[in-house]
Amino acid sequence: MAEQKNSKTQKIFFYIRIGFVAAAIIAVTVWVAQNNRYLVLGRSFAKMGPWFFAGIVGAFVASQAILASRWWLLLRTQGIHIEIWAAIRLHFLGLFYNNAMPGSVGGDLIRAWYVTKHTDKKFAAVLSIFVDRFIGLLSSLMMAGFCYFVLLRDVNLGVSQKTASGILMWIITGVAVLTGIVAVFPAGRKLLAKAYQHGVTFAKKFWTAAVLYGSKPLTILAAFGLTFLLQSMVIAGFWLIGRQIGIEAGAKYYFVFFPLTWGLGAIPVSVGGAGVVEGGLAGLFVLAGVEAEQALAIALCQRAVWIVAALPGAYIHWTGKHLPKEQQIEPDGD
Repeated sequence: MAEQKNSKTQKIFFYIRIGFVAAAIIAVTVWVAQNNRYLVLGRSFAKMGPWFFAGIVGAFVASQAILASRWWLLLRTQGIHIEIWAAIRLHFLGLFYNNAMPGSVGGDLIRAWYVTKHTDKKFAAVLSIFVDRFIGLLSSLMMAGFCYFVLLRDVNLGVSQKTASGILMWIITGVAVLTGIVAVFPAGRKLLAKAYQHGVTFAKKFWTAAVLYGSKPLTILAAFGLTFLLQSMVIAGFWLIGRQIGIEAGAKYYFVFFPLTWGLGAIPVSVGGAGVVEGGLAGLFVLAGVEAEQALAIALCQRAVWIVAALPGAYIHWTGKHLPKEQQIEPDGD
């Protein structure tokens, strides 16, 4: 009975996330259709040659393959010695489910399920995925904060400190009011209780990870260093895309806006951060003085790069390359 209730709650949550993505797509479509904005958007895309886009996708695929070594390093720290190519294949499998498959099961859960097929240390293997995700998220937020204070602290983005504080207060008030309204209803109280349980579970996982990996500080530092390097390479690639489509904003904006929206995309209100990442990125570039059509173009280009770069994960799943060699299955030739 409890499993059925959990399944029903997960389905409702999934439909809410799908609804958010659908609403975002409709809103963007309506906006683009007004005042012939699609023509301006089309001209922005036309400035970028297909070979240039293919090169950026190739560079992103390479960076993801190298980034998979971060997870492989974390696995080895816990005595899980799977082949590095197996870690890369599982990484791309998760990337595919995160970016190209609008399913209710996220890429991290898929990766967690299949990595346990490669080792008997199942808990440590699953925990390594949590640590891997946490390092990526924390690195993004750290980069955004550091680059903001170093590069953009004195730049006027069109929002005064008083306005920003007011917006923050409205958000906090809105969340508090919404929580109160939800708590009035029995179903709402159950949902809040479940959210609390998830929070407790997260805290326990974080503490367990801190204990396990705390004795390996050099490994953690190496993981952060690799993450910063590869994120910088990816951001530089998107800066080149921006230059191609006519965005004159300097690279310093990219090194704040992109990692910040990557962090926002981790908030589970949509599927794969769709709508959250694009809306946040386009809005920030507009504040930096970029035309709205060009800001939307760079945001959509990022999503396109993510989807295309994730396609190798489809091949990996279809051919069974994500399984240990003795469990690999041949595709049906019919």
